[in-house]
Amino acid sequence: MQRGKGPLITELNDRSREIFRQIVEAYVETGEPIGSRTLSRRTTLNLSAASIRNVMADLEDLGLLYAPHISAGRLPTQAGMRMFVNGLLEIGGVTPDERKQIDAQCRAAGKSLEQVLTEAIGTLSGLSRCAGMVVVPKVARRLKHIEFVHLGRSRALVVLVTEDGMVENRLLELPEGIDPAALVSATNYLNHRLCGRTLDEMRDDVLGELEQQRDQLDGLTRRVIEAGLASWAGADGRSPLIVRGTSHLLDDVTAVEDLERIRGLFEALETSEEFLRLLDLTTTAEGVQIFIGAENELFGVTGCSMVVAPYRDAREQIVGAIGVIGPQRLNYARIIPMVDYTAKVVGRLIG
Repeated sequence: MQRGKGPLITELNDRSREIFRQIVEAYVETGEPIGSRTLSRRTTLNLSAASIRNVMADLEDLGLLYAPHISAGRLPTQAGMRMFVNGLLEIGGVTPDERKQIDAQCRAAGKSLEQVLTEAIGTLSGLSRCAGMVVVPKVARRLKHIEFVHLGRSRALVVLVTEDGMVENRLLELPEGIDPAALVSATNYLNHRLCGRTLDEMRDDVLGELEQQRDQLDGLTRRVIEAGLASWAGADGRSPLIVRGTSHLLDDVTAVEDLERIRGLFEALETSEEFLRLLDLTTTAEGVQIFIGAENELFGVTGCSMVVAPYRDAREQIVGAIGVIGPQRLNYARIIPMVDYTAKVVGRLIG
């Protein structure tokens, strides 16, 4: 992660920095305001509560702290959290146990790419106690085989096998009145046209052919083919998004209005164009990216933060992003390296 010192960091002397750091760390730990008397017992600076109050007043004037209630202690503002992350945060490392858990869940043997990614964010969500999300890369490998497998109840599994042995699948809703024979016809039709091409290379040609061969192909077979290709290419051209562990965002919710705001965020995560644009930015950036609270429109109401990192394929091209969403008081020192490590593990598996 690239972290530069913000403009306010130069305005703080060593004493102010240490007191501010203690306030942020207490906030991350408890989520509660901390007062000067409590701080005087925590800090090693041997300052009186009155001296600490004066420093806290200066930090408040700089816009780094605020008092949520009259006569209460102080909490860091969003600007304060950003300054802390950019200039004062001491990033830790991933523990051996955390590495072991992430490595174990990300083993690719016998799993599709989507299964690997789903388990990766499930582990990341559990370790971080945040919601985990991942942008699934589009399949750009050359294809060896494609098949539609009937599952009953108007559903089928679309299976893609690439030339390098990767297996991918998607659930597909079938047209009404489908005959399993139409799935066999669709499978044969597409496999005849694969010839080691990628899905994107094949898609436009096949859709063009379908228009020309309306009289030769059974209508249901044609609709299965179109639905299968649309399922893989994506109607909006974007990569699929998987979100897991959203219940963790409710851990600290106590007020009804906060609950409603979090529920609104749940709905927005998988439907919001703003969120998808945010992740698009991540896939063109280097290293771990951090978005705090209202720095992004999507999180402005809930005050949530996101830590996200891109992952790369064997050609070192960014193909997706993985990360977590949690409260603004995330333990950034622990979560940043965890997200970074998981992205690297996923990248090795993609390769």
